[in-house]
This record gives sequence, structure tokens and C-alpha cells, in this order.
Amino acid sequence: MTYSLDFRKQVLKSLDGGMTFAQAVDFYDLSPTTIQNWKRRVHSKTTRQTKPHKISDDVLLNDVKEHPDDYQYERARRLNCSPSGIYHALKRLGISKKKDLRASKSLPPKES
Repeated sequence: MTYSLDFRKQVLKSLDGGMTFAQAVDFYDLSPTTIQNWKRRVHSKTTRQTKPHKISDDVLLNDVKEHPDDYQYERARRLNCSPSGIYHALKRLGISKKKDLRASKSLPPKES
């Protein structure tokens, strides 16, 4: 839950005014850890520090279109990365690994 800046400042002002941590926890119904974090940094984080993605979204989407039934280790080999990297990139893009069993490489073709 995100608390407003005014509320955070009010809690810290109460502490500066003589209220103990235990009293503030009970009165404001907050965890002690939350109040301690606010004492360190009143303003909430606006951005998250993330590492750059090694696998480009466009390249991965193109690979999925060209090879829709490939396994993640096959994509990893083609894109020069790890299978777990492919897993996380597909998850980031919202692509599930559900397969069409009729088109699977492991099943023999149906005879008509």
C-alpha cells in the first residue's frame, strides 16, 4: 500500500513531538519497519533500478513468429543466451509456453 506524503510527514512529526515507536505503531496501525524506512527516506521511490535486457523484445518476438513451436533451449542457442533468460524474457512479454500438440515435433504426423 502506498501512503501519501502528508501522512508520512504526519507520522514522523508525531515521532519528533515525543511519540515513541511503539505508540506510533499502535496509533497509526503501521509496522515498525515501515516507520523506520520512512525515517531514512520520506519520499517514495518513483523508479526502479533494473538491469538492461540482454534479449531484445523485437528479436525475441520475431523468433517466436518464425519458430512458434521451438523449446526455450533452442531459442537460447539461436539468440546466444541462457534458457532461463528466454523464460524471463517470454514472461516479461506475456508469452506463455503452451504448445499446440498437433504441431509438436515429438509426435508423428497423422495419417489421413
